[in-house]
Amino acid sequence: MRWLTWWDGRVALLALDVAVAAAVIVVSLAGGDPRDPHPALYVPAVLVSALVLLARRRWPFPVLLVAVGCLFAGVTLLPLTIALYSVAARHGVSVLTGVAMVVTVLGGRVLRVVSEPADLLTVVVVLGVFSVGPVLAGLWMHQRARLLAVLRERADEAERTRTLLADQAVFAERRRIAREMHDVVAHRVTAVALQAGALSLRAPDEATERTAETIRAVSATALEELRGILQVLRDDVPAAASPGAGLLASLEDLVEEVAATGARVELELPDPLPAVPDPLGRAVYRVVQESLTNAGKHAPHAAVDVRLATEGGRLAVEVTNRLTPHHTGVPGAGYGLVGMRERVELAGGELRTGPTGDGRFRVLAEFPVFPVEEAK
Repeated sequence: MRWLTWWDGRVALLALDVAVAAAVIVVSLAGGDPRDPHPALYVPAVLVSALVLLARRRWPFPVLLVAVGCLFAGVTLLPLTIALYSVAARHGVSVLTGVAMVVTVLGGRVLRVVSEPADLLTVVVVLGVFSVGPVLAGLWMHQRARLLAVLRERADEAERTRTLLADQAVFAERRRIAREMHDVVAHRVTAVALQAGALSLRAPDEATERTAETIRAVSATALEELRGILQVLRDDVPAAASPGAGLLASLEDLVEEVAATGARVELELPDPLPAVPDPLGRAVYRVVQESLTNAGKHAPHAAVDVRLATEGGRLAVEVTNRLTPHHTGVPGAGYGLVGMRERVELAGGELRTGPTGDGRFRVLAEFPVFPVEEAK
């Protein structure tokens, strides 16, 4: 397809130029000049003038010179007319001097063809039809092509400006959300942490002190995570993330925090922990965290089993708990499972949730495990 670049990669343009060359051959052979002093050169000149028209889109000016040379061998004005149009369409007004010289040669040719004394009106009509008209048409096509190019450039610039404005609007909205989260969520969580700290200092018994300290520690962890989210929203840069394997190891701390509230949680981890990319480690951590939260809200005091296993190049995360008719009454946003599924799919995994048929509820996420070097 490389040779089609002469015709902008379009077969239709190639077919058009072939048809034009064939028409030139037919017209020239049918309407030759009987007074031509070089009849032996007429047929080769016709063939040359027609074949060079196939290159008029790539080299229009050399084609014009060949057409002028063939004109003295008695070839009709049609190849020259097409070459004049091609030069004007390709180069515009920058080659009008050369075109004027060609028109002068054409005028001399016309004066030789017409009867003596020369009919001035015939000369003007022939020059207008076969030279000035094609040149003006070519100039119009040249200006039209330039106008379309300018319009496309302006459209691209407008699209870039629109994208930039949209990005600025998104950034402004992110900062607004960050302010709302800081003013509302961070304030509330800080109040919880302070109240829990005060309660742990004035606890009437050891059990209350442990519970209050757990609430304070969880609130402090939530504030740290919230600070990272606020940094991402404000600065539009990725927050520093722990290595994936480190997040898997931190599941033990997560389970201990939940167990400190009185929940019964059993954790089973593979030994050794697999080396996973950061996004996969965060996805596993959030799946377990959200599953434990949902179990605490919808099945309080029910035993929860958390199991991680690697098999066949895949990492499986399974969290199960027994279904109970009790409910804590804690309101939820309604997006827990939806957000969990989105996070798992972004990490390249699959998520399945629902009852197992034996009175238990299961959350099962499976991820392909890649070495950290390959993930990077």
